[in-house]
Amino acid sequence: MIKTWTIGALIAISLLSACAKRPDAIAPAPVPADMYSGLSCAQASAEYQKVTAEVEAFSRKQSGAATGDAIGVFLVLVPVSTLTGSNVEGELATSKGKKLALEGRLAACRR
Repeated sequence: MIKTWTIGALIAISLLSACAKRPDAIAPAPVPADMYSGLSCAQASAEYQKVTAEVEAFSRKQSGAATGDAIGVFLVLVPVSTLTGSNVEGELATSKGKKLALEGRLAACRR
């Protein structure tokens, strides 16, 4: 009886750990600040708007993946985003990192 519970708990933990994270739980990937040092302030502002839109789009997609995983694990014990490829954690982390780097560049423009 105890072995059954232990095995069940291990399976549940492994399935839940494979689930897609919520967008706010994903940390920005490190992006070098000097990556945008060659941009003019106007170019940096335009790039910032583009990257902000990317972050929002990836966040929506990641939120959907996390919700789909929660439903999938509840219904069939399988994280759906792993099967469908809808988990965009890496892309979201990179976009968040770019956004932070651009915020640093725009702060320099305001000085």
